[in-house]
Amino acid sequence: PKTLEEIVGNSEVSGALEGMLRDLEVCPHAFFLSGPTGCGKTTVGRIIATRLGCVGSDFREIDSADFRGIDTVREIRKQSQFKPLEGSCRVWLIDECHKLTNDAQNALLKILEDTPQHVYFILCTTEPQRLLGTIKGRCSQFQVKPLNERQMFGLLRSVVKAENESMVKTVYEQIAQDSFGHPRNALQILDQVLRVDVEQRLEVAQRSAEEQSQSIELCRALVAGGAWKEVRVILNGLKDQEPESIRRHVLGYAQGVLLKGDNIRAGLVLEEFVEPFWNSGYPGLVHACYAAIKN
Repeated sequence: PKTLEEIVGNSEVSGALEGMLRDLEVCPHAFFLSGPTGCGKTTVGRIIATRLGCVGSDFREIDSADFRGIDTVREIRKQSQFKPLEGSCRVWLIDECHKLTNDAQNALLKILEDTPQHVYFILCTTEPQRLLGTIKGRCSQFQVKPLNERQMFGLLRSVVKAENESMVKTVYEQIAQDSFGHPRNALQILDQVLRVDVEQRLEVAQRSAEEQSQSIELCRALVAGGAWKEVRVILNGLKDQEPESIRRHVLGYAQGVLLKGDNIRAGLVLEEFVEPFWNSGYPGLVHACYAAIKN
């Protein structure tokens, strides 16, 4: 999507932003977008920048996973003093901002407290609790949510129709289930599916999802009631991923299975994964998986 009107789902977010961006004289200078990976935060951020009148080199996108130190924020502060070169303002979109160091976050707070009139900041994160509360307090906050099943089917059908293709219901269902409501994941899987013959599409949808997210393999093993030996191997491959993100994937997958019909295993998995892993981290994930398998 290139405009707020084209965004599928998250109508409350789109509506609130539309109202704010209608009058730039009173528009806030800092936006805070939180939500799971792949739900559209960065896309929304880019749309905001466009609506603000930011174009070309005046728009800067920074991934805090790679640039997380105080030097990055100092450079932003230095550059923010210069007037825009091509548009009416300058915009910094800071992705995964929770990965900024504590010193960098404190330095960013000082910029937010005294932002130049021609500068705007858009902060995106999957883990809002790891960011200073004072930073969030300086921003207009929005939670971008995954799509529900109806919205996901609508998105997939619109793309399939635009490509002059057709697809059977089972493939739609497989993509919707394995994408956890995240449009980016779904569209990436769909792209692979539409490249093959009709009879191969279900198999490709399943395989593409597994390649895209290791956590899907864990979801399937837990709901199927796989052996602990199998689950343990999968968990060892997930050590570098965010436990809380995996928890949300498992919840979304189990929920999708339950909504299709009675499934005791999916219910047990949901029960074990209700509590967040903010404090327990990877050990909490391991314990929840073990409890789900042994119940």
